[in-house]
Amino acid sequence: MPRTIPHRWPRLPAADGAAPGLGYGADYNPDQWPRETWREDVRLMREAGVNVVSLAIFSWARIQPGPDTWDFGWLDEVMDLLHAGGIGVDLATATASPPPWLTTAHPEILPVTATGEIVSPGARQHWRPTSPVFREHALRLVTALAERYADHPALVAWHISNELGCHNIYDYSDDAARAFRTWLRHRYTTIDALNDAWGTAFWSQRYNDFDQILPPRLAASHPNPTQQLDFKRFSSDALKDHLRAERAVLRRLTPDIPVTTNFMVVGETKGMHYADWAAEVDFVSNDHYTHPGPQSLDELSFSANLVGNIAGGRPWFLMEHSTSAVNWQPVNRAKRPGELARDSLLHVAHGADAVCFFQWRQSAAGAEKYHSAMVPHAGPDSDVFRAVTRLGATLRDLAPVTGTRRRPARAAILFDWESWWASELDSHPTSRLRYRQEALDWYSAFLALGVRADVVPTGTPVDGYDLLVAPVLHVLPAALAQDLVRWTENGGHLVTTYFSGIVDENDHAWLGGYPGPLRELLGIRIEEFAPLLDDETAPLDDGGTGTLWTDLITVTDPAVEVLARYTTGHAEGRPALTRRPAGRGSAAYVSTRLGPGGLTGVLAGLLARAGVTSELPEEVRGRAELTIRAGEDADYWFLVNRGDTPVPLDGVTGRALAGGTEGAAVLAPRGVTVLRRPAAD
Repeated sequence: MPRTIPHRWPRLPAADGAAPGLGYGADYNPDQWPRETWREDVRLMREAGVNVVSLAIFSWARIQPGPDTWDFGWLDEVMDLLHAGGIGVDLATATASPPPWLTTAHPEILPVTATGEIVSPGARQHWRPTSPVFREHALRLVTALAERYADHPALVAWHISNELGCHNIYDYSDDAARAFRTWLRHRYTTIDALNDAWGTAFWSQRYNDFDQILPPRLAASHPNPTQQLDFKRFSSDALKDHLRAERAVLRRLTPDIPVTTNFMVVGETKGMHYADWAAEVDFVSNDHYTHPGPQSLDELSFSANLVGNIAGGRPWFLMEHSTSAVNWQPVNRAKRPGELARDSLLHVAHGADAVCFFQWRQSAAGAEKYHSAMVPHAGPDSDVFRAVTRLGATLRDLAPVTGTRRRPARAAILFDWESWWASELDSHPTSRLRYRQEALDWYSAFLALGVRADVVPTGTPVDGYDLLVAPVLHVLPAALAQDLVRWTENGGHLVTTYFSGIVDENDHAWLGGYPGPLRELLGIRIEEFAPLLDDETAPLDDGGTGTLWTDLITVTDPAVEVLARYTTGHAEGRPALTRRPAGRGSAAYVSTRLGPGGLTGVLAGLLARAGVTSELPEEVRGRAELTIRAGEDADYWFLVNRGDTPVPLDGVTGRALAGGTEGAAVLAPRGVTVLRRPAAD
């Protein structure tokens, strides 16, 4: 079923009666600072162009110093100061980290690991998503905040908790066990249905009653794989249920104030099924931090692209990213000149209508004191704050972009959370497979060719796309397989890869040969996998080299075109890349990991066969990323330099809103140009 995504955007303050523009701000933690700093903060916020802050995210212990003691005076004062300064407040429910008095009185709210260890307080997010005791205290706090600030003019949005599941997604406590059983009863109704779904005939695991079931705690060997997959589903749903519980209080007491929570669509953060959560918030928000490496900028773009499509194409809120270095990587590098603005504007290019950082003022103490901020330890007389202020001016110039949507591409990458979960379980053909990396490699190949591609979660309608890449589509329910066959035969061009079409939604292998229900569509059959050792490679006769995986492919349809074959090893002479015409479309299969470089040539050929081309001049392709936001009477082309050398934009025309001049321009190293152009038909 297509996903239905609600959308209510916060009413952000606008200067001098102007129409609201893009949001700009940060997490604000005034309780870390003396009162005399607060007015200076507001003055500097106005100087930087800040119009929204997230407030009180980690303030539970300050707001509620004891079970029956409340201190709202400081928060009242800060709310009033921000409102007087023309700054809206995304007010947090402050439930992210329980205070010491609560964990001392109720240690039963602390999470338990798979090995039975109790997680101690002293960091953050030390609470069980299924704890009824925690839920009671959290909702009491939410109620108190909502009742007090319901009518405050600074309040523009509610910020539920913070990064739900960042540290407590998997809890194996007795509370979790009880909630897991309830979830399983709802999913399966009968114990016989569960036994069938879990394949409990294997290893004498058959259950007689739901009360016998535990979370997949540390076991003597590999826990039941479907039990593991269901526990991942349950754990995401348990946090979603907590989100709903806080939201219900807020909607009852402040029905006109939109509600959000900050997702973490970034890197290998995979425990929360955000495409499933999107319908629970009034607007989607995301936190993103870059990771060093050759695909760092591509990953930022990939994540922002996916967030925009999780949001159903509507504007979304970049709740956190960094002005410069973070504090939690093995080596934390400062951003180079231009990267602060480039990273921010690339999120805007993919649909963000608000750009915020963690945090406003860099902490002097605590675990994140070396994490950069809008006002660094060096103070406002610093390169970082000057870059922050320049970005604020740029965002004001981009006010016409506000409310526009990303123009859909002709190609897309299908992103499937359940395949991500299931393909990386234990006792598989290889433990080296990384689902998200394969998807990112395809995205990098699109970028290298200068071809726009959307990253869409499963459940997104794909009829508008000409080419769809479904990498490692490991979990393939029959209904999705039928949809893909129909879409292909109606003119779509499908590309899928190794370890796709292997299991159904219960993690049961499709029988009769791989890739299961896609065999006939692809015109191939695979009897056995041939994964590669770390030092093995698989040369192809088209010049490519595979790693990680190979398949022993048998072509079953004479219409199949073999695009490349293996030249050595166990699969020597066997097809490596295939393509079969199907109805008005085609279905292609890539049986090895080629990496972004190897995929670029393969993708170029597949795009040509599908008739999908770049909108950029040839000399710009691969050097600059193009993203388009579409308004009612104009398109806005965002061109982002992917490298460290200037990129001439000869042949790219439009009126520059930021980063350029009328007509031909040069895209600076790490630079961004935004051009207003006539709306496409």
